[in-house]
Amino acid sequence: MLNDIYQSLSPVAFSVGGFDVYWYGLAYLTGFVLGALIIYYVAKSWKAPIAFDDVSSLMMGIAIGVVLGGRLGYVLFYGAGYYLRHPSHIFMFSEGGMSFHGGLIGAIIGGIISCKYLHLRARTIIDLGCIAAPVGLFFGRLANFVNGELWGKATDVAWAVSFPSGGGIPRHPSQLYEALLEGLVLFIVLICMARKKPPLPQGTFLGMFTLLYGIFRFIVEFVRVPDQQLGYIIGSMTMGQLLSIPLIIFGIVELVLAHDRQWPQVSYESGYIRRIATEDGGARKATKGKHAAKGTKKSSK
Repeated sequence: MLNDIYQSLSPVAFSVGGFDVYWYGLAYLTGFVLGALIIYYVAKSWKAPIAFDDVSSLMMGIAIGVVLGGRLGYVLFYGAGYYLRHPSHIFMFSEGGMSFHGGLIGAIIGGIISCKYLHLRARTIIDLGCIAAPVGLFFGRLANFVNGELWGKATDVAWAVSFPSGGGIPRHPSQLYEALLEGLVLFIVLICMARKKPPLPQGTFLGMFTLLYGIFRFIVEFVRVPDQQLGYIIGSMTMGQLLSIPLIIFGIVELVLAHDRQWPQVSYESGYIRRIATEDGGARKATKGKHAAKGTKKSSK
């Protein structure tokens, strides 16, 4: 049944005036829009509200970081020397090729730069971004499935799918495994953690995100075919697995440090006053002092 559904899909969602709109582009757009809403409402529930126009500006910086980081990460980790020979192709996005690990680094850098400009606390924003990120991953992996790329190894399971670019033989729909684990499951874990009161300290969500993503990605790579230009790197380990090991280690370390530091979740920099519209048409001020958690051991950095 799943194979029948796939065969009826097209990478093109719709066309307007001869211009094709692809599911992949819509997946990115949907992920960023929903991500902005999640960041806005979770911050509000933490009593650390962020002005929505600041969230919009923040998402622009993160989006640029994701795209540039994702592309450069692919060039660096998966290019296998091709882009050294053809440097003019580095930013030819139409050729495809994006790396999650590069996109993650780019998102963090883009977010930090935006935070400096908007007077936002980067650590809290990174935590909020980690809560929202699985939504983008979910839609992105669904788009990979529709595009018939990043498929898994040959199999005879009942839900196997025959991808034209995969030789037309039944394969694991590894894109859907990743959508389920890296997207849905990871989001449920993080959003449940975000509901705790008082909010869990800075770094907790970054640590949990990188830990679980690394574990999930490492597992799915066992049934996913490695990139043709790279193959297996060490024994039966893929590049995706090698890049996930540092994420797992970092996640564990960050969780331990977050528990030890107990830095509270705050939205804006100390001393910066931002007037935020309220639902009744009034305004409120968001400052570090107003929303800092009581009884913490150390100040936020």
